[in-house]
Amino acid sequence: MTYMEALEWIHSRLPFGSRPGLERINALLDKLDNPQHKIKTVHVGGTNGKGSTVTFLRCLLEEAGLKVGTFTSPYITAFNERIAINNQPIPDKQLVALVEKFQPLVAELDKSTDLGGATEFEIITAMMFDYFYEEAVDVAIVEVGLGGTLDCTNVITPLISGITTIGLDHMDILGDTLPEIAHQKAGIIKAGRPIVTGNIPLEALNVLIASAKEKGSPLAQYQSDYRLNNPFSLGIKGESFDFVSHNLAAEGVNIPLIGQHQRDNAGLALEMFRQLGPDLGYDPTLIDFRRALLKAEWAGRMETISESPLVLIDGAHNEPAVQVLVDNLLLEFPNRKIYTIFAAIKPKAVEKMLQLLLTVPEMHLYLTTFDYPKAYNLTDYPIAGLEATELIPDWKKALVELKGQLTGDDVLLVTGSLYFISQVRSFLLE
Repeated sequence: MTYMEALEWIHSRLPFGSRPGLERINALLDKLDNPQHKIKTVHVGGTNGKGSTVTFLRCLLEEAGLKVGTFTSPYITAFNERIAINNQPIPDKQLVALVEKFQPLVAELDKSTDLGGATEFEIITAMMFDYFYEEAVDVAIVEVGLGGTLDCTNVITPLISGITTIGLDHMDILGDTLPEIAHQKAGIIKAGRPIVTGNIPLEALNVLIASAKEKGSPLAQYQSDYRLNNPFSLGIKGESFDFVSHNLAAEGVNIPLIGQHQRDNAGLALEMFRQLGPDLGYDPTLIDFRRALLKAEWAGRMETISESPLVLIDGAHNEPAVQVLVDNLLLEFPNRKIYTIFAAIKPKAVEKMLQLLLTVPEMHLYLTTFDYPKAYNLTDYPIAGLEATELIPDWKKALVELKGQLTGDDVLLVTGSLYFISQVRSFLLE
């Protein structure tokens, strides 16, 4: 089997859809003697910020000398990056070997169960656990796919869990209100295992606090049990803050990722890192965590592709993420013209996202489509009443033209679906 044939088989499971539930993943893992129970794990959930939190925590644990597996989604540059060890994506050869191992297992499951065939994400998740067990990682940081309670990653009993943010997204599956969504996210809290929460609205946070209390899980709360003080923007070079928590504190901690939300994500990762020390055999106070955080990279999230002219890409793919993006634009680039190309996928509700973007002064908004089955067509966008918007059928042509027209103070931003961002990033870097 070739690498491309292996990918084609994985993607051939897409028609099985996305179906919440743990029955199929448990049945598949049973055939592998449950590798997820044989490795140490960390679970990271939340509406936004999961990927960068995983990245910060990975960098910290690597600095402690550990072999760290990470499972993230979706991918930006290559499929293999979803399953990585110490930031090295799974090699093509080993991915092919996993597919060859899993094909007969999935075929057996398809025939023997009335639950329906295993989905692509369930198969990838099971592959990840098997790979990390065979490679003997010291710890695996597992990012939740969707929600928490019924997400197929929720088959682990982690050393610690973290919940980054809670906002209105995937409402057709998770619920229409923040408390309803928080209830689903709280499903990753395990009895007696600690939980760290990020910058979360009070009505959602109260749900997490109640769940942690019910399960006897120690909860560390943002700006209460651990604090981020004296936040400061370094412009396109990143962010700075002071961190304070029990026996771990430092002034002027710098991170290379842009945006005030990245400070929150780094703070959450630092608190998880602090608590993980006894379980993973290191003293967090003796680790150079400043140096570790400076190594963090997270493609497609307020990423600077070019400084002159200034070109940024950011996967703001839901309303809460767009609000964070808008806040960052107002803070980091005041009084600058911002030319924004936006594309989304269905069933995302984009009207509010577009309205938020247009609250930025000097915003010039271009809506487009791209090569993806669920991508919005130009005729799908609700542009009635939204001034300063323009439809562009060819985003590549528009990108080149806009880039050539920028003056020294202008900003070119590409945002929306992470699938769109992935294509744009490849095009720009090529």
